[in-house]
Amino acid sequence: MADWIYILDPRKDTLDGEPSDKESMLQLAEEEPELELWLSRRYRMAPGDRLWFLFARPQSEVAAVAGVDEEPRADDEDPDVPFLVPVTLVTEATKALYRDPVSREELGLGQVRSVQKVKPEALSVLLTRAGL
Repeated sequence: MADWIYILDPRKDTLDGEPSDKESMLQLAEEEPELELWLSRRYRMAPGDRLWFLFARPQSEVAAVAGVDEEPRADDEDPDVPFLVPVTLVTEATKALYRDPVSREELGLGQVRSVQKVKPEALSVLLTRAGL
């Protein structure tokens, strides 16, 4: 199992047509937890991996988590979207992170890419805050 940081910028990114902010993510976790997320390249994600959502604004913090359901696949219907990965938000863990998010500083992140692996030293903080 691998853990990944997935960065969302509420000013630029949307989820099912809604803003990609903490409130929208919490609502999705409670009402429609299954999502397909866009990836710029095929990462070596596998079923059972976790995606930790780092919201870039207004504060840079992790406030949601999802489990990867399937390996990333090419999107043949939309040439602007190279890959999609099906995930399911973990409702209770997302609620816990929403109440007590993990800051970028606590993660020890330097330069941030759109998707990257979680540093081993940051994983225990994420798991504890998420109640996992």
